[in-house]
This record gives sequence, C-alpha cells and structure tokens, in this order.
Amino acid sequence: MDATTIDFIKREIREFQIPYFEDGDIEHYFSKNNGDVNKTIYELLIIKSEDSTIHASGLNTQDTSKYFLRLASQYRTFNSGTLVS
Repeated sequence: MDATTIDFIKREIREFQIPYFEDGDIEHYFSKNNGDVNKTIYELLIIKSEDSTIHASGLNTQDTSKYFLRLASQYRTFNSGTLVS
C-alpha cells in the first residue's frame, strides 16, 4: 500500500477533519479487504459511524454517526447477481 492510497482513503473517510484511525489500522483494513479501496473505505466509515456523542459535566457533543453512515452508503456494494434455484 503506497502513501498515495493511504492519503486517498484518509481524505474519503474525513480522517484529517475527524481523526479516528492510525496508519497501521488503515493498512490492516486495506489488506483485510484484499486491496479493494472502496470496500476498505466502506468498512472504515461503518466503524467510524459508531455513536460518538459525549456527555460530561454538562458538555454535550453532536453525534456524527449518521454523517459517516451517509458517507459509507456511497461505497456500499450491491449484489446484482442472479439467484439460481
């Protein structure tokens, strides 16, 4: 995996604005997805979509999970095959 691919994936998952993963994590998921960039981006966005609301001492932050799920939907693969009976 080259630096250009890592940079592309980071940009697509908004890693520069909202950091969540280490470079090693991104490489792991890229390898896990057999070098498929779109599948890697989809999986990372699904992981990143976990509820991120923080409640502490009267401080509340916005939940970004729906935002990342919307981004992930762009990379979702669909099975368009024919079922054989």
